[in-house]
Amino acid sequence: MTKLSVNINKIATLRNARGGNVPNLTEYTKKIESFGAQGITIHPRPDERHIRYQDAYDLKKVVTTEYNIEGNPIEEFMKMVLEIKPTQVTLVPDAVDAITSNAGWDTIKNEKFLSEIISEFKRNGIRTSIFVDPEIDMVEGAVRVGTDRIELYTEEFARQFALGNKKAIKPYSQCAVKASELGLGINAGHDLSLENIQYFKENIPNLLEVSIGHALICEALYSGLENVIGNYLKKLT
Repeated sequence: MTKLSVNINKIATLRNARGGNVPNLTEYTKKIESFGAQGITIHPRPDERHIRYQDAYDLKKVVTTEYNIEGNPIEEFMKMVLEIKPTQVTLVPDAVDAITSNAGWDTIKNEKFLSEIISEFKRNGIRTSIFVDPEIDMVEGAVRVGTDRIELYTEEFARQFALGNKKAIKPYSQCAVKASELGLGINAGHDLSLENIQYFKENIPNLLEVSIGHALICEALYSGLENVIGNYLKKLT
């Protein structure tokens, strides 16, 4: 079964909109895990527009499944991750003002930079994953930087799938096959939803984990958080 890691950024966004502590992030994290999610993902950004750096520390005391912290490895992010030691760190090349993640790493141009950062995390017992576009040369570059896993950036697949173009899965499938041949674990995320997740999973060999936030929280507004998580787990089985 492919593991479901729920990204809780949007819950933090709702909390921050009123300046208080409703909804309570740690309580919702407990609920999400109790509903069957096998992981919790957060993606703190420098402006703390949703997840705050303090949230990352507070959640360490709460998460009982896999804890995945995503972000651009700036100095403050590095310090936080090394102190918390989550299950996994996922490196994303976000610009400071990015609304959301919009590209994977160029693993060739950034080989030295990524290698140094990844080796530091791995020395501290933290599993590493890096965000990559579905391109074979980027996957091959990922091996050279020493990462444990890649996370396939799935926005283009989701966009094409919504237009009825199921052939858009091909580069993702090819990259998954190559990653497996090279000994890399495979994660995926960005714009995956109940509409496309089963087709994606069925066509990506050895898919270990998906990270889903925006779509899942939106779907929960209609059907309830417990029902939606249950529906994802069925499609990922």
